[in-house]
Amino acid sequence: MNSQTAQILVAMVIYMAIVIGIGVFFAKRANKNSEAYFLGGRTLGPWVTAMSAEASDMSGWLLMGLPGVAYWCGLADAAWTAIGLAIGTYLNWLVVSKRLRRYSVRANNAITLPDFFSNRFREKKKVIMTLAALFILIFFTVYAASCLVTCGKLFSTLFGTSYVSMLILGAVFVLIYTILGGFLAESASDFMQSITMITALTVIVVISTVRAGGIGAVIENAKSIPGFLEFFGLAAPTLGEAGEQLIEAGKPVFGAPSEYGFLKVCSTLAWGLGYFGMPQVLLRFMAIRKENELTRSRRIAMIWVVISLGVAVFIGIVGRQLYPTAHLTSSGAENIFITLATSSLPALLAGFVMAGILAATISSSDSYLLIAASALSKNIYQGVINKKASDKQVMTLSRLTLLVITLIAIFIALDENSVIFRIVSFAWAGFGATFGPLMLFSLFWKRMNRAGAVAGMVGGAGMVFLWKLVISQFGGVFAIYELLPAFLFSSLCIVVVSLLTAPPSAEIQADFDAVKENQVA
Repeated sequence: MNSQTAQILVAMVIYMAIVIGIGVFFAKRANKNSEAYFLGGRTLGPWVTAMSAEASDMSGWLLMGLPGVAYWCGLADAAWTAIGLAIGTYLNWLVVSKRLRRYSVRANNAITLPDFFSNRFREKKKVIMTLAALFILIFFTVYAASCLVTCGKLFSTLFGTSYVSMLILGAVFVLIYTILGGFLAESASDFMQSITMITALTVIVVISTVRAGGIGAVIENAKSIPGFLEFFGLAAPTLGEAGEQLIEAGKPVFGAPSEYGFLKVCSTLAWGLGYFGMPQVLLRFMAIRKENELTRSRRIAMIWVVISLGVAVFIGIVGRQLYPTAHLTSSGAENIFITLATSSLPALLAGFVMAGILAATISSSDSYLLIAASALSKNIYQGVINKKASDKQVMTLSRLTLLVITLIAIFIALDENSVIFRIVSFAWAGFGATFGPLMLFSLFWKRMNRAGAVAGMVGGAGMVFLWKLVISQFGGVFAIYELLPAFLFSSLCIVVVSLLTAPPSAEIQADFDAVKENQVA
């Protein structure tokens, strides 16, 4: 190990020690009972709510996946995705946050998303709760795998070591941290990590732009690549037989750009729909200490999101000028942030910037693991199988669940050629279509009933798989992002089935009216 690598490692170890320290600090409070462990006792302030929600949401793909897309095929795909996410973030905070905070209290003080949906419809047979918990387990395991791919790529690229061994090391670290502190530690560290992430992005984009000769030089280089700097066109790297981009005269080869039409734009903007079903964000709405503080949280979150997404996209554009031939596959392109950081900064500072990627990964994976564990232990085990289970039993099972989910996620992430952006996009679609329409109709449509809720969940989740694995293969208009058709299909299922079956009971309608009229303490 040379001096530069050693300094990077030291910086990252210091960062990890701080994160573990936060976990230890909150361990006693977090382990007091299951509500404290899974929701922090509804004690989050507006800053922590906002910053932890966005840090846990963005994950490692913000620093690796999104810049990688911009580096590989230019502005359009990355920019429209970022725009869709920014719009979705704003609407979620504006429309959903206050009503959900209020309704989760009315719904028997629900502390998990399956709890809320089940209590919202006053279930006796916990069908909604069981289905919601199972879908959370499925999609969050995939999500956790994307985080572990990030860890594996980060450490193997930095230290020249085995991808698989670094993948396992990252998984062990995240697992220990999540077991220690629960939701409070996760939210507190996510606040710190959100600052690390935006600082890392800003520092790298400023230094890299200066190195590239300024914004004008970066834009001119991007314009010289067919379709690279267009909102309605997509650059097309020319690949050789080995699947790597061809190089001629020291420059990467691009073919004729492809059209980025209206349907493709709508498909990419549909990323924003995913926010309405993202458990890691929705839980922050439920956990804030006061409903009226959500307005401040929304403003904080939007500033962070707009800056972070914009900078992440531009990093890919700058990287294409500074290191045009460094990454010759779409998977390798996701390392452009690492390349820029290690080449632009002194080793010790680069280590702390690399901690930004680790921050993004940890802030998401601990959320995913914790929510998935709560789905099995709190919702399925205590909610369905053993209703008399003690808090101690629930906590023990949750930790065992964390271990099992982590092992499955490791198996999914074993392929080092995995593209983080693609893994995230599938899980994002799964949550958005399964829970997004269900959340919106639950909060704002009085006529919705239990049968409609079940139909919406099953229809949305099923359509994600069907569209991704079967229908999209036909190409053309069917190649759109699976979230959009699945979201619409789920909404249709909810409306049709609710109208064809009996209306909700008087008690359920009374709950809805009380929440609507803000009669919940």
